[in-house]
Order: sequence, then structure tokens, then C-alpha cells
Amino acid sequence: MRFDWLPQCEFEKFVRFFVYGCPQSLTQVPKPCFEISKSDGRDMMPVKDLRTRRDNQQWMLDLALNMRGRVQNFERDDWETPKRAHNYRMLPKMWRQKGEHDERLAKQAQAQGFNSSATEHYDHAIEAYRMSQHPIFYDDNPVKIATYDRLCEMVDRRCEVAPYPIERVEVPFDDGKTISCLLHLLPDRRKAPCVIYVPGMDQTKEAFPKVVNNPAIARGMHILSMDGPGQGSSNLQKIRAVGDNYERAGAAVMDYLQARDEVDSEKIGVYGISMGSFWSLRLASYDHRAAALASGVACFNPNNTIFSQSSPRFKQVFMYMAGMDDEEEFDKMAADMTVKGYADKVTCPTLLVTGEFDPLCPLEDAIEVYEDLTCRKEMWVIEDQFHPLWGLPNLGGLDCHQYVIDWLQRVLVNETTHDGRIAYVANGGDGPFGDCEWTPTVGPGQAYF
Repeated sequence: MRFDWLPQCEFEKFVRFFVYGCPQSLTQVPKPCFEISKSDGRDMMPVKDLRTRRDNQQWMLDLALNMRGRVQNFERDDWETPKRAHNYRMLPKMWRQKGEHDERLAKQAQAQGFNSSATEHYDHAIEAYRMSQHPIFYDDNPVKIATYDRLCEMVDRRCEVAPYPIERVEVPFDDGKTISCLLHLLPDRRKAPCVIYVPGMDQTKEAFPKVVNNPAIARGMHILSMDGPGQGSSNLQKIRAVGDNYERAGAAVMDYLQARDEVDSEKIGVYGISMGSFWSLRLASYDHRAAALASGVACFNPNNTIFSQSSPRFKQVFMYMAGMDDEEEFDKMAADMTVKGYADKVTCPTLLVTGEFDPLCPLEDAIEVYEDLTCRKEMWVIEDQFHPLWGLPNLGGLDCHQYVIDWLQRVLVNETTHDGRIAYVANGGDGPFGDCEWTPTVGPGQAYF
């Protein structure tokens, strides 16, 4: 339920009714049980400035967290958060405590020489510490910095026990800063195709791939995950997600990979998910060295849906990623965050993947982007699914990652691809490669039901 369309006075009436019953004026709201007097020499505490208009909906976000166990993508039935977190400010602590437990298990397993178990525990610790630092969207916050340092330690420890080489990579960027990456290499380091993973707004380079069941390694490809502008290490360095920063950062990563002996420089693919689906499309339109593009968990953003119709948290987080406190300034910048005028500049084979009812990218928006593409193209629409495409019953419980990496392998290794094919991946069907071609019943500017 959204209330940002209400005039402030009407919104206040709603809150009073919800909390106190039905008082109609401020004078009827029960007084607090204490008052601060100026007679003791102290000033009255100022009302906290709200960063965005939607900050006044925090109580609704906390309520949704309690009821759904998540702070966005409320359509899903699985809990994303530790169940003990009852409001948003508890999240860093609850995730940190989980990370500490996973860390203890990992270190003990490593000490015993149980490297496979240690690797999996480190995967879990990394995810927990990553989730712990992420909800803190303020610069130079000591809790965020300390938790991120803990995350980095777990990554380094995992490298010691992983069954294949993982390298930290720092790609030079503006003003002496670097784009931090993790490069997962095939065990024999042979020359092979490589995938650049572009994380989403709520991800960092540590989010994917995990070492256990890394789908790229299993399919004979290297994979590099990057902290683009506004993400992870880039956030801490104040490399902002504004303008063409992400495209330029991706091009710098491409430069780096083409110079690596292990990487086939003509077979570098790009895979972006969620907000990374937007950035990956923009990157491939900017740098035509990409040999294949997979853009999934759609947030293609041709019409700015994510910041106007979704959880208030998306705008809160992205304003931090952009280094902005002025909402009007942000809105002006966000108006240019579109793939309109860019999609038709993508030249490599492209796959789009979206949930049928994804609220961050309604199907008509995804169709609009698909039709704008002029390259070889394919799209998968996952029946009855929403935004995060993990644990899909349509794919027998697998994530979309495995199938997307299969598609990238087909393009980069086998150099084969479909063109002009839209697949409707049905519940109980045989996946996106079967007899499931579909003509959408909606077009750009219409509404899909």
C-alpha cells in the first residue's frame, strides 16, 4: 500500500487514525509522557530532516519486515531476513550475529583441514556480513566500515581453501581510486571465455558467484564480479553511481580482462541482474567489445518504475549510492536513468529474463526494451514470478543463474544463439529451451494483466 500520493495533511490524518483511533487534529493526539524544558539550559531537539519524502513511511517498511521477512520484493513467500529482526535498524546486528556464527564454523573446519566444509561456511559468512553492512546507507559509518572489513577477511580466508584460484583485482579508475573485483579462475587457468558479473543495487561483488556450485566454473568459463560505482568498495571510496560512471567502470574492467593471459579477449560476456540488468544494457551499448549480454531479474528501467512505485527503500539506498541528499536533484538525475535511446546501440547477442509479474519492471516495460533491441535477441518470461528469480519452481527449484550461464556458454563457446524468440517458461514446463515460444499479449504503453 502506498501513501506518497496523499497530501501531507491527509497522510497525517491517516497515521493518527491508524495509531490513535480517530483524532482529527493535532491537539487531540495524546501528549508524550515527558517534556523537555528549556529552563535547564538545553535546546529542544530538532526534528530529524528526512532525506526523501518516503522516509515518513518507515513504519510501513518495518511493518512489512515483520509480516513478510523482507524489506522489498514483498510478493515472495520466503523470508530473506533473520527472523529475529523486527525492524529495519535491527538488520545489521542480526545479520552480523549470523555471520559471526558462520565465521566460527568456517575457521574451525579450516583448522581441521576440512576445506570443502570451510569453503561453504565462508560462503555463508560472506553473505551474512555483506547483508549486515548493506542496510547502513551513510558515508563513513564506523559500523559499516568495520563490518565490511570483516567481510573482506572472510573473502581472503575463503581464497585459502577454495578448490580453484580466486584473485582480488583492483582496476584503476578516476582520481587514483579503483574498481574492486573478484576474479574466479578455472582450476587449470586455461585460456577461456570470461563473464563479467554486474551486481544489483542490493548486491556487491561478493554476492555472486558463491564458490560452492559456481555455475561459470562448472561450464568452463572464468567469471569476474565487480563493485561498480555505488556498490561495495566503490561506495566506501565514494565512487558514485551517477552519469556514465558505471559504463566507464565496466569498460575499464574490460580493458583489464583483455590483457589477462587466461581470458579469451574475443569472448567476454556481460551478465547483470536487477539494477545490474540496467547497468549491463548501458555498458553493452557503450562498449561493443562485449561478445554476449544477459540481462536478468529485470530492472531495465525505461520508465523509472523502481523509484516511483516500489518500496521506499530503493530510493533511500540509491540516493546514498549516488552521493545525494537532495531529493529533487536526485529525481532530475533519475529521469535520465533509462535504456531508451541506448538499447538499440547494443550489438552483441542479448538475452532478457523477467518475471511475469515483476513489479520493478512491468512486462510491458520489458517488451518495450526487447522491441528496442536491434541485435540478435531472446527473452524469457517466467510464469507467475516476480523480481528475485531464485529457487524457481518453473526450473525445478534452480535459480535463473544456471540457465543464464548455460545461455552465455552457448553463445561464447558454441557461438550459437536464437533470434527473435520469446519463451514463456511455464510452471510444470520443460524450461526456456523447449517448445515454449510465446507472442506477448501486451505491448509498450499498455498494461499487462
